[in-house]
Parts: sequence; C-alpha cells; structure tokens
Amino acid sequence: MAEPILVTKDLKKSYGDLAAVQGISFTVLRGEIFSLLGPNGAGKTTTISMLSCLLPPTAGTATINDLAIPKDALAVKQLIGVVPQEIALYDTLTGRQNLVFWGRMYGMGGKELVRRVDELLEQVNLSDRADERVSTYSGGMKRRINIGVGLLHKPQLLFMDEPTVGIDPQSRRRILDTVKELRAQGMTVLYTTHYMEEAEELSDRVGIIDHGRLIALGTQRELTQMVGEQETLRLHLGDDYNAIDAAALFQGLSGVSNSAGADGEVVLTVGAAAEALPAVIGRANDAGLRIRSVDIEEPNLEAVFLHLTGRALRD
Repeated sequence: MAEPILVTKDLKKSYGDLAAVQGISFTVLRGEIFSLLGPNGAGKTTTISMLSCLLPPTAGTATINDLAIPKDALAVKQLIGVVPQEIALYDTLTGRQNLVFWGRMYGMGGKELVRRVDELLEQVNLSDRADERVSTYSGGMKRRINIGVGLLHKPQLLFMDEPTVGIDPQSRRRILDTVKELRAQGMTVLYTTHYMEEAEELSDRVGIIDHGRLIALGTQRELTQMVGEQETLRLHLGDDYNAIDAAALFQGLSGVSNSAGADGEVVLTVGAAAEALPAVIGRANDAGLRIRSVDIEEPNLEAVFLHLTGRALRD
C-alpha cells in the first residue's frame, strides 16, 4: 500500500461564530488523485488554503511529508504546487512570460527555466499561443496556464481547487486529461470539485464534504455501496417549474426514498426505477407537472450525497 503524503486530523477553521471547516480528518496517499467533492460553500477552498499555508487552522493538525502546517510553512511550500480557483496571471504578459515570472519567484532561472517552460507549454497544449498576451486567451486557456504555474517546480503534491469552473467543455476535457496524465507520471493530486462526474472520472478516493464536515470517505465503490441497490430517477423539467417545489410532490410516494430538486431537475432515489416510474409519472400528471425527459441512473456519487444529506449536490 502507498504511504501517506498528507495527513489531516480534526482540522478546523472558524471566523468568529462561523465554522467554515468543522474538524475534518483524511489522508492522501502518495501517487493518488484524492477529490474533495461538495457544493459551493462546503469548505473546500478553506481547506486548501489551510493546507497550502495561506490560512492558519483554528484547531487540529496537518502534515505533508511529516512537516507540520503551519509550523514548517517554508519547507511545505517547496513540496506543494497550488492551482487556485481564481486565475493568478498577469493579463498584459504572454503565457510564456507568466510562466517565466512565476518560475523566477520559485527561484528558478537560466536554461533550466527555459526548458521547463517549454515542457509545460507543450503539456497544457498552448505552445502555439505561448507568445500571445494572456488578455487574448479564453477562460479555459487561462486555466491551463494556471495549471502550468502550479507545476513549474515539479511539486510532490498538487492542490487543484475547482480548476474547471466557468470554462467551455473542450477546455474542461483537456484539463481532466492533463490531471490523468499527471497521475500517470506519479504526481499526487488533491482535487476539489462540485461536479460529481469529475470526481467519478478522476478519483482513486473521494471525500464528500458538506457544511464544513467530511460526511463520507472512500473509493467510489465503497461510497456507492452506502445506497445499496437503489437507483436514481432524474426528471428534467426545464425552467418552467421551481424544481425544489416540484420535488416535494414526490416525498412519501411509494418506492421513493429521497426527493430533491435543483437546476430544473428533480432527482429521486428509488428502490427499482422500472417499478417506481409509473407511480412517479402518475403523481406528476395529477399535479399538472410536465416532465420533458427521464434518465435512469445506477448508484453514483450524487445519489450518495442525496442519501446522506437529503439534498441534491447542486442545491
């Protein structure tokens, strides 16, 4: 079994009476992709900020390669790379100039830096646009250069905080492929996201976080076993209905164990989709609710989140 590179124990962060992170404990193994999956405001970015020595914890402990956070902050920062949720680039510089600037901030220089910048431009598929100003880049291109900055000094552990937010599907696909390439190269990645499908595609293990608490942790198989053999019915309503109000129609319906609404959809956890569907359609018709389409899904991480919280992941 791989050895731990990151260990957190009862890590907490409070701002006055607001508890942003409420005592989370987890271990990241060397060479794995570990995802923190949860909705916006769950405490993912606060956790990353503490682990990267930007915020001091209120309580609890965290170590990277047995170095204590924040006590050994300087040594820790030499081991980690950070890809923040906010773009950390200078728009008036080119992509190449941004990488050179940040490389010098890491203490790199000379031929080593030139070679490393060329390698990273190739890795993030931006060699052909390297000498154009970042102000001309799309959001996805900026995020890919942002990833390059985090990789410049070949860190042992890379933190990636929601790296695909607000970008087009093609750029998102490139970033996900880059993350998988990093794992193939032996990189350890702590990846935060609120996209269930990203966590499912990338992760060796997943920690589900909500309201600052780690409510489940394990492999995808271990997590989906928490909902047993139950399936998910996803009812697509469109924008004509309030999905949360619509979800209330199905609460207590025979065969439905959970009902939640978000983003024009109602998500139902059911024992057997084929058996529950006629009753669901009947209830919708009685209420005058028009369902545009229905998807039937086997147990997934969103079903786990719904099972644990009673809410859809995007609520």
